[in-house]
Amino acid sequence: MNPSSSTSSIPPLEEVLLNSEDMPWRPKSLPGLYEKMLWRDDATGASIALIRFEKGVSIPVPHSHASNQFMFCLQGRYEYTATNVVLMPGSFYWNPKGHIHGPTLAHEDTIVVEIYDGPHYPQQPSWYTDERDAH
Repeated sequence: MNPSSSTSSIPPLEEVLLNSEDMPWRPKSLPGLYEKMLWRDDATGASIALIRFEKGVSIPVPHSHASNQFMFCLQGRYEYTATNVVLMPGSFYWNPKGHIHGPTLAHEDTIVVEIYDGPHYPQQPSWYTDERDAH
């Protein structure tokens, strides 16, 4: 087989490098909550973002997601208060699609990498007034 023909069906790939330190934090409509969107697939709703919670910020009510939610804690201490699940640096959290969880509380300034494998919410949560915050 000709080496050039074996790669002709592979689409060209482009690498992307972001320096998150150069990106501004976008304030979400819940005071004290910020994001840096690293990647988003608009067709599926999947995304990867850095999320920052100021100390004392809370997602106020139990809720569920329309896809699987994954979080890796980089700094701080973030608790799911109904179950006493606490994310600390190095913690990996997986919340399956449709599972009701929360409320939450940031006991310290906290930063997590948050990944969704599809859309975030089945409908816009009451604590967000900007629809961009629910994506």
